[in-house]
Amino acid sequence: MANILAIDDETLAPFTLRKIHEQAGHKVVEATNGADGIKFLQAQPCDLVITDIIMPDKEGIETIVEFKRLSPLMPVIAISGGGRTGNLNFLKLAPQRGAEQIIAKPFTPDEFLNVVSGLSNQPS
Repeated sequence: MANILAIDDETLAPFTLRKIHEQAGHKVVEATNGADGIKFLQAQPCDLVITDIIMPDKEGIETIVEFKRLSPLMPVIAISGGGRTGNLNFLKLAPQRGAEQIIAKPFTPDEFLNVVSGLSNQPS
């Protein structure tokens, strides 16, 4: 069982991520922005962070950089629907800042679990 932190300002995305991962036997906690996610990580270590890119208070790229500073080996998956502009270029920046994987919204549960499974199959 993994402890997963899901960060997204939308209501449906964290709910969906929680349901997907709880059915796979993992524990998921949610945060609505990067600042809250960082506070949580400082108080409670996680095995995986899933973060949206476009959020209020502290956006995803900045959040990924901070997570990697705090816990360099913790895997991060960046997700985004592109925001109001529909521009997924922000999502493409995530690997340059430390995200191990990216996935565009909307995604199916199987698509997402395949990405997570791919992380666990990567050599350390």
